[in-house]
Amino acid sequence: MPKKVVPCNRERAKAILRVGEDKQPQELPDGDNDSGVKLKKEIGLLDGVAIIVGIIVGSGIFVSPRGVLVNSGSVGLSLFVWICSGVMSLVGALCYAELGTMIPKSGGDYAYISDSFGPLPAFLYLWVALFVLVPTGNAITALAFAQYILQPFWLNCQPPYEAIRLIAAAVTCLLTAINCYDVKWATRVQDVFTGTKIFALVSIVMAGLYWLGIGHTENFQYPMAGSNTGPSSVALAFYSGIFSYSGWNYLNFVTEELKEPYKNLPRAICISMPLVTVIFVLTNVAYFVVLTREEILASNAVAFTFGDKLFGTMSWIMPLFVACSTFGALNGAIFASARLFFVGARNGHLPTAISLINVRNLTPMPSLIFLCIVTIVLLFFNDVYSLINYVSFVETLFTTMSVTALLWLRYKKPDLHRPIKVPLILPITFFLICIALVTLPCVSSPWEVGMGTAFVISGIPVYGVFIYWPNKPKWLTSASHKFNMMCAKLFLCVQENTTD
Repeated sequence: MPKKVVPCNRERAKAILRVGEDKQPQELPDGDNDSGVKLKKEIGLLDGVAIIVGIIVGSGIFVSPRGVLVNSGSVGLSLFVWICSGVMSLVGALCYAELGTMIPKSGGDYAYISDSFGPLPAFLYLWVALFVLVPTGNAITALAFAQYILQPFWLNCQPPYEAIRLIAAAVTCLLTAINCYDVKWATRVQDVFTGTKIFALVSIVMAGLYWLGIGHTENFQYPMAGSNTGPSSVALAFYSGIFSYSGWNYLNFVTEELKEPYKNLPRAICISMPLVTVIFVLTNVAYFVVLTREEILASNAVAFTFGDKLFGTMSWIMPLFVACSTFGALNGAIFASARLFFVGARNGHLPTAISLINVRNLTPMPSLIFLCIVTIVLLFFNDVYSLINYVSFVETLFTTMSVTALLWLRYKKPDLHRPIKVPLILPITFFLICIALVTLPCVSSPWEVGMGTAFVISGIPVYGVFIYWPNKPKWLTSASHKFNMMCAKLFLCVQENTTD
């Protein structure tokens, strides 16, 4: 049955502004409670592919392929790691496809952990994601965009600190505004900039193949020379490789807005992950054809060194490519991650205001704006990059919990409806990979692991006071109600109403 969308006319706006008179914000007066105000299913297969590819392909493939080479030690082993990391990420994405169609809720890991292990572990994931994981990743992506969009104007100099921060804040606000205005606009931006970054990588691949075609094969004469085959070195190389593919699970955050999710979620994964793997491997082949091992290890931005050597006066195009890539990655991350907090608030784990939907545009406007504010605050921390070291372990930990949920539900609820059911060997393999990625940093980076664990544990008293405590003080309940009403009136929002 088609969804009923009620126009935001003057009478309806007045009704929403009177919502403060009722203690339940979703209860609209004058019989509007059957309006079906909810997020619309506007994400098609192409949009889903664009979200996955757009988020995975950020600045990393342009700037830091040296991370895998540093630990692997050779060209041949490095390419092997890139291939295997892509295959491992595909295995993880297929496991999430089963989870996403078995538990067809937006929110990704939060929804799966909540349904499998209860509210406290789910809240702890939300706690870490809300204040560190998501806004830190968005802040760093915005800073990368500002850095590379300004770099051509400063040539070999570092752009001013203040200019980078201001541009990063401006692009964050711009993309937040687009996402607040219309889902279709956000997905169009994603489609366009995903196409742009794919064009950029294909340009690098074609240039490298041309270089190879005219006889430059010297860098591949001894591909395995210098390989670091020690278990620790190989594990760290894989850690860097898998991290470069991060973002493959973001489409699961928006399952409820995906058209025909049972079909399009697995299709988007099966299209995007092999595409990204092939492009990443061929891009690295192009780098290795043009640049020597020593040149790559000495470079802070491999694509720029590649451009300087191959494109000459046109080398300025590389910073532009990276800026376009990070712009699209930031847009996709804002779009998907805002739904995570929207779902968390809808389940009572965040203030009700974050679960409100704008009645005109049918977008989770308060969630988007709240995420924007936290991101901008982090932009002005001098050591924002160091936060990634503390939370990458935590992100892997919760991914491990999600795949554990898949195995647990296979055992506990074998008859649960599963439109997609991957072979058991896949979740077991991915579980073992996750366990290795969780335990490795405990030895190599104990301080970061300790800090990440401490932040997770700090969410337990917050959960006890604001969620678990049944008899909260009247002043706290009143303050929460007033804040929710203020946001409802300010952003012209109501709570979700799924009645069609």
